[in-house]
Amino acid sequence: MKKVLYLSTCNTCKRILSEVNIEGFDLQDTKKTPASKKDIEFLRQHVDSYEALINRRAQLWQKRGLKNQNLSEEDFKALLLEHYSFIKRPIFIDDDKVFIGNSKKVVEALKGHLSE
Repeated sequence: MKKVLYLSTCNTCKRILSEVNIEGFDLQDTKKTPASKKDIEFLRQHVDSYEALINRRAQLWQKRGLKNQNLSEEDFKALLLEHYSFIKRPIFIDDDKVFIGNSKKVVEALKGHLSE
């Protein structure tokens, strides 16, 4: 599977998409088509926890004061399934390789992988 989960209104996502070769990838705008339970569970297999998939910059995260709550893994999973803004982005899935987020380290690893 070759897929990119991104948000079309996110300037950072747009910038990253313009910097890499996305030929052959299916693009999924998470606002129009949120990540499915199957997507979330697949991603969970590639990270340490559902918490690692959470976008702590999401407005809803801030608005609800979630940083001050003691959330369980099931709580994080429920948030990811509840609203598109809770998932980190962009997420590149290239078969068994997954690149999550927009940190410089992740983007450089993605670029290195795609140039192989």
